[in-house]
Amino acid sequence: MMPTRRTVLAAAPAVTVGCSQAATSAKPARRQTFLLVHGTWHGGWVWKEVRQYLRARGHTVFTPTLTGCGERVHLSASDVGLETHITDLTNVIDFEELSDITIVAHSFSGVAMTGAVDRRRDRIRHVCFLDALVPRLGRMSGVEREADGSIKTSFLERQSGFIDGYKMDFFADYPMKMLMPEDHPKTDWVARHLSTHPARAWTDELTLSHGGWDGLSRSFIHCVGQDFAMTSERMIGPARGEGWQFLELDAARNAMVTHPGAVASYLERVAA
Repeated sequence: MMPTRRTVLAAAPAVTVGCSQAATSAKPARRQTFLLVHGTWHGGWVWKEVRQYLRARGHTVFTPTLTGCGERVHLSASDVGLETHITDLTNVIDFEELSDITIVAHSFSGVAMTGAVDRRRDRIRHVCFLDALVPRLGRMSGVEREADGSIKTSFLERQSGFIDGYKMDFFADYPMKMLMPEDHPKTDWVARHLSTHPARAWTDELTLSHGGWDGLSRSFIHCVGQDFAMTSERMIGPARGEGWQFLELDAARNAMVTHPGAVASYLERVAA
């Protein structure tokens, strides 16, 4: 039986500098394969230090950048959407011949990750949402919808200001403290690397054929150290219920940047 929320929280490690040190201590009993998926406006670069921690401990780690983001921002186009990003992930799994994978999504990439999991369930060991949107019946896209299935007017109004009509610009809608403290030494580095994001990755609706994450080993890591716009319960959804490991991490939304050692330790823990 999968652990309940109560037992996991009771056993969860405290988030201190010691967690970063722990991530490079004794080698783990089992080497794991991690596929880490970045969130909106980011790229594989955001996992740089987490990747270093995990590889130093003997794990295999992949951090792909989704089409139209990061160093692949030059491939952005109006028809790049959710299906494109799902294929980005399944192609990594197929071409690298991965199996027994712990796949991790940050922020709104929870939707694309779930799509990839749905198509490659036999390759997945564990599914982890790092402060990410958990798609489920009634919420199968990044954008919330009205009862009739139409996109909310608030998003349509926002979309009118997108670059070229489809490129979402982080700085047009949010301050840096949405992601991490503005006085953090790595904030400028993150700000320099943020890219636009293709809007269809948010607006396209996910269709599942094999249940997505349902029935698989799964966890949610909630970043509770965020002091600006805490992740909405509408994103967390079913992850507070039975069948989930639910852990709390005292860090901001971009915990993989501000607390990479702690995130690495948590990922080892949920996938053990």
